[in-house]
Amino acid sequence: MVKGISGGERKRTSIGYELITDPNFLLLDEPTSGLDSTTSLKIIRMLKREAVDRKTTIICTIHSPSSEIFSTLDRLLLLQDGFEVYQGPVGKELHNYIVNSLGCKMAKFCNPADYFIKMA
Repeated sequence: MVKGISGGERKRTSIGYELITDPNFLLLDEPTSGLDSTTSLKIIRMLKREAVDRKTTIICTIHSPSSEIFSTLDRLLLLQDGFEVYQGPVGKELHNYIVNSLGCKMAKFCNPADYFIKMA
């Protein structure tokens, strides 16, 4: 019996294959799904490093990211039922939007991604 590669190995290989073409723009649909949390964080950090080093725009769809992955992101487009709820930087601006524009109070150590899913 011949052993093939795992789903995670296949995913990392396909991302690497796309990156060697030196794209100006890269769109990734759930690059972390099916991966463990450590590997997911490594993938996101690597993508961010590549985006900065190569000056490449990388857009990812990520469902329920961990707080570490969420804090790694630069910008967020949050949709609910196809409508834009928030679009902008991740950080103080996002916290100000939650408090001032939505009138909500998020717990100090709450994962913003989990909070948004609960609120939506």
